Amino acid sequence: MEYRTLGRSGLKVSRLVLGTLNVGAREQFAQIGGLGTDEARRLFDIALDAGVNMIDTANMYSFGQAEEITGEALRGRRDDVLLASKVRMQVGDGPNEGGSSAYSVLREVERSLRRLQTDHLDLLYLHQWDGQTPVEETLTALDRLVADGKVRYVGLSNFNGWQIMKTLYTARLHGLTAPVAQQVYYTPEAREAEYEILPAALDQGLGTLVWSPLGEGLLSGKVRRGQPVPATTRQGTDWPEPHVVDKERAYDIIECLAGIADAHGTSVPRVVLAWLLGRPGVTGLVIGARNEEQLRDDLAATELRLTEAETARLTELSQLPAYYPYWHRVMNATDRPDPAEAPFLDGWKRAMGG
Repeated sequence: MEYRTLGRSGLKVSRLVLGTLNVGAREQFAQIGGLGTDEARRLFDIALDAGVNMIDTANMYSFGQAEEITGEALRGRRDDVLLASKVRMQVGDGPNEGGSSAYSVLREVERSLRRLQTDHLDLLYLHQWDGQTPVEETLTALDRLVADGKVRYVGLSNFNGWQIMKTLYTARLHGLTAPVAQQVYYTPEAREAEYEILPAALDQGLGTLVWSPLGEGLLSGKVRRGQPVPATTRQGTDWPEPHVVDKERAYDIIECLAGIADAHGTSVPRVVLAWLLGRPGVTGLVIGARNEEQLRDDLAATELRLTEAETARLTELSQLPAYYPYWHRVMNATDRPDPAEAPFLDGWKRAMGG
């Protein structure tokens, strides 16, 4: 297992992180895994033995049950692993059961610590932007948690580029704890993060971990053009994510992935993960698995080396359009490229026909 420094912190994180979205079975979460304590413990053991050093969860996963099971499954091994969780999403019916107010953030972290049977989180993410709470209030609450030793590092998830910058500069302006990482959705089919989110992270030194790198099962190899989707998979249920704008484009990308996988005698998920691990600014990937077979297959992606031709074929096929101001910058301002944006300029240039 390879490790990367998380942003501008001194924390070393494995390039593959084990997620727990499929742990627990409360309400709609039952259809995407429903793993219990014994199954979770077995997967945790396999991942940690392979060098994974972080488990990722959230207070909203199965409405707290994922954290409960994670805490029980890690009993006796808590000191061997970094533990990340999240706050902000709605977890109940009350008016303060979600959001990033000081009240909600402080209360939800206390609840998470109890469920996880630990006295601290190694990384706490804000799970989404809260447009109604002053960011100063949220950052002050996070700073208090760090000062009290209940949280070691802070991160963001699913923020726009301007929201990342507003949060970082507000923290620096007031001398508050600043985020060191972000968690984003990013796959060969969904590359929107390249417009603003990844450049912002590269410019500001944020580490980037990718959630659901297989597109919530869309890129598992089980979704193919003209074939029924197995009911045993997440995409074979009424799970609403991901939002796919162009299904024919998605099928084209899946066919490309399958062709590369066949050439290597490997699986589609390994090809997806290998491509993502090579993308600019990506620190690591948060993988999930329903069983031991899926987990071992994902872990093996660190050993797959795509050829330059295969990487180029997949990258060019999945390239998104050069929207304004990108087309204007490509046409008129590539003489002075910003280092944070430079890795993506060639792709936009190709999208414009050269």
